[in-house]
Amino acid sequence: MKLPALTLNQKLAIVAVALGTLALFSVPHRGPVVTLDTRELALIVEKEVDHVTPSELAGWIVQGRSDYRLIDLRAESEYAAYHIPTAENVTVAALPDFPFLRNEKIVLYSDGGIHAAQAWMLMQAQGYRAVYTVLGGLEGWKDDVLYPALPAQASGAERARFERAVALSRFFGGEPRAEGGAVAPVPTELPKLAAPVPSGAGSPVAPRKKKKEGC
Repeated sequence: MKLPALTLNQKLAIVAVALGTLALFSVPHRGPVVTLDTRELALIVEKEVDHVTPSELAGWIVQGRSDYRLIDLRAESEYAAYHIPTAENVTVAALPDFPFLRNEKIVLYSDGGIHAAQAWMLMQAQGYRAVYTVLGGLEGWKDDVLYPALPAQASGAERARFERAVALSRFFGGEPRAEGGAVAPVPTELPKLAAPVPSGAGSPVAPRKKKKEGC
């Protein structure tokens, strides 16, 4: 029986899981042996509930949310050169001993997706369940948040999404890539680092309404 062709995302997910598994069991464990539920992990990857999109993350930052920790897995020098606002720098090698709380929501990212997927697998093996990765990593952040592009012959819905993306882009010091109908290449230099952006007036994402107290 001929197997259906896999999409690029499915292939990357399979590679990420395979590399993560190899990374886990190619080094000796200093703690107790952990059994992973491979079916559960496969369902998580297939349903794509193991990640947040760059635009979603940008909205959280603008709103000033503090119910998660954003972790940059890259080298210290790369982190110092540029990182997503509010991110902490924790390398993959330091993850096993880093003092995370079990009930924390943890969001991981690296340059692309594979490195973060390996770290995600490592944390799953340690028993952390509220762990996510940024879809596309820093490259996805650059494409979707800092330098969004308006597709050629864009539909009305695509134009509306692009208008929202423009506001986010400029909020984070980026620049939309749509001038005279031509899409400019992604700049090689990233925006200057700034202090974490606060929520409030002028934010491109409206703050959530406060729930009413009582009945």
